[in-house]
Amino acid sequence: MKNSTSAKKALIGHLRAHSVRTDGPFTLRSGAVSSWYIDARQTTFSGEGARAVGAAMLEQIDDDVDAVGGMTMGADPIAVATAIAAAEAGRTIRSFSVRKEAKAHGVGGRLVGPVGAGDRVVALEDTTTTGSALVEAIDAMIGAGVRVVKAVALVDRSGTQARERVQERGVPYVALVTPADLGMED
Repeated sequence: MKNSTSAKKALIGHLRAHSVRTDGPFTLRSGAVSSWYIDARQTTFSGEGARAVGAAMLEQIDDDVDAVGGMTMGADPIAVATAIAAAEAGRTIRSFSVRKEAKAHGVGGRLVGPVGAGDRVVALEDTTTTGSALVEAIDAMIGAGVRVVKAVALVDRSGTQARERVQERGVPYVALVTPADLGMED
């Protein structure tokens, strides 16, 4: 894991320019109402933004991690961007998705992609307001036999709630960007 801040600065700059909305009010997934909203997909689904996301996330991933992933659809572009950034850096990290529900057809299950029991993984989330989606993804990963060694939220506007919920499962937690980093307050 590296301690560079240039990748994080680039990410914050892209999020501020493309993903922060202040024309609310907005109802968040948690049910809370806010005057501002972070539409992280405006960053994670753009080429320039994905490059910033992958570089900043990769700085949080130890060398012994096999794969990264999280709840579809928010974590999907983050996981792919991180895997690409890893490949460009000469590292091998696979990406995967966690389905909202298990499928009975095909290979079934909730985890999709090149990940399996025993793999060391980092759980990812785009934006969290309570940690519930991240915790659901972690529980699904643990249920599939993967070893969740860390959880990283791209943007955490939960205060300490997400961190506490994730750490209750014995998983270290990192909030890559906070509202203060974006010049926003809840």
